[in-house]
Amino acid sequence: MNGWIVALITTLLIIASAFFVIVEFALLAARRHRLEQEADRSASARAALRGMNELTVMLAFAQLGITACTFLLGAITKPAIDYALAPVLEAWGLPAVLSGVIAFMLALILVTFLHLVVGEMAPKSWAIAHPEVAAKATGILARALTWPLRPFLLWINHIANRLVRASGVEPVEKAAVGGQDADTIRELVAHSREAGTLERQYSEPIAQAIAMSTRTVGEIVRVDRAPTSVPADATVADLQRVAAESGHLRILVGSTAECAVAHVRDTLKLTPTTPVAAIARKPLVVEPAASAYDTLLRMRRGRVQLAIVVDGQRLLGVVTIDDLLGQLLPGPDAAAQPIAGGAGVGGPT
Repeated sequence: MNGWIVALITTLLIIASAFFVIVEFALLAARRHRLEQEADRSASARAALRGMNELTVMLAFAQLGITACTFLLGAITKPAIDYALAPVLEAWGLPAVLSGVIAFMLALILVTFLHLVVGEMAPKSWAIAHPEVAAKATGILARALTWPLRPFLLWINHIANRLVRASGVEPVEKAAVGGQDADTIRELVAHSREAGTLERQYSEPIAQAIAMSTRTVGEIVRVDRAPTSVPADATVADLQRVAAESGHLRILVGSTAECAVAHVRDTLKLTPTTPVAAIARKPLVVEPAASAYDTLLRMRRGRVQLAIVVDGQRLLGVVTIDDLLGQLLPGPDAAAQPIAGGAGVGGPT
C-alpha cells in the first residue's frame, strides 16, 4: 500500500479514536444542570443530555469505536511501518531475522505511542477539563453514528447488564449529576453533620437544596386561599386599588385557569377607565405534579416572577420565585411562616 495512503488512514483512525474517547469521558464528567441550562436553545446540548440518559449504550458505542480503531491501526499501520523499516535495517548490515524483529518492535512502539498518547490520553485530558464543551461538540455526531448501530449496541448492552445483575449489582442507565446522585450527596451531608465536620447552619441549606429536586409544585403552592385577583372586565382603577390594598404588584386578571397577569407598573400611563385586559399577559402555567426545581429553572430562563398552578381546568394558586427560593434557602423563621405565593402574586420587584 502506498505510504501516503497509509499515513492518511492512520491519521483518520487516530482522529476517530480521539473522537470516541472524548464521547466516553465527556458523558461521564459533564454536569447535567449546565447542559440543561442551554438545552432550550442548543441542539448539541439536547443531544448531549440524550446521551447521558442512555449512558451505557453510548459508552458501548464509544468503546466499540475505540476497539475498532485499535484493531485497524494494528492491521494497517503497524504492518506498513514494519514493511518499510525492515529493508532499511537490512541495508545497514543487520541479519534479515534481526531486522524483522527490530522493525516489528519499532512499528509496535510507534503505533502504540500514537494511539495511546495522541488518540487516547490527550483527548481524555481535554474532555475531563472541558466536559460540557466536549459533550456538546460530539453530541450530535455521536447520536447520528449510534443510530445505525443501535440494535447491536442494545444487544451487547443487554448481555453486559445481565452479567452485572448476576454479580448482585443493578446497572445504571443514566449518568449521575456531577458523578454523584442525590441519595449519595444526602448521605454524605448527613454523615458529615453527625461527624461534626459540617455545621448545622451549612448542612440544612444543602439538605433543603437536595430535597427540592424531589419536591413538586403542588407541595409548595397554597391552596387554602385564593390568589389576589381582579375580574376579567376590571379597569386600571380597579387594579391599582387592589394592588394598594394587597401590597402586590402582580395581580391575576380573572380567577379561572384561563386567567392572565397584569403588573401595576404597566398602568401608570393609562387612564383609570382603561380595561386591564389590554395590558394583561399570559402567565407561565405549571401542573401541581411539576418538579419545583424544573419550574424554578423555567422561571429563571423566561425571566418571569410567578407561575399559576393549574390542575385540569381548576386554578389552584400561584407560586413565585421567592416561594421556590424559600424552599431552597429558607430563612431562620421559614418553618413558622406560611408561604406567600398561594395568596399573593409577587412582591415589590
